[in-house]
Amino acid sequence: MTTQAHSIVDHIHLRSVHLDQAILFYQAVFEALGRSSDMKGGRDWLELGCFYLDEADAGAPPSRIHLAFSARSRAEVHSFHEAGLKAGGTDNGPPGLRDYHPGYYAAYLLDPDGNNIEAKFDERTG
Repeated sequence: MTTQAHSIVDHIHLRSVHLDQAILFYQAVFEALGRSSDMKGGRDWLELGCFYLDEADAGAPPSRIHLAFSARSRAEVHSFHEAGLKAGGTDNGPPGLRDYHPGYYAAYLLDPDGNNIEAKFDERTG
């Protein structure tokens, strides 16, 4: 993870009830965002920087969050969306400009557990 001074986020831990599908989904979107060489994983977990994924305890619900990953270009946002769909994600907003502020370019997917996953390129900061 690219660390910013005094970042408020230490780590993000998702628990999945569809772990095999979730690992495939996150491997695909991280590769599309040019981060596959930074991934670590095992039989039942996946890690990238402050992001950690493993299996929910039996009978426990999956995590439910909105998580935004940084993209370095509009093309990476498109690659994220396409790779996530091919890896079992569900469209939750195609790539495009958003009205949150000028230059906010993003796409949204639901992962196999229903988490809202975003890739965002901020044209103001490039």
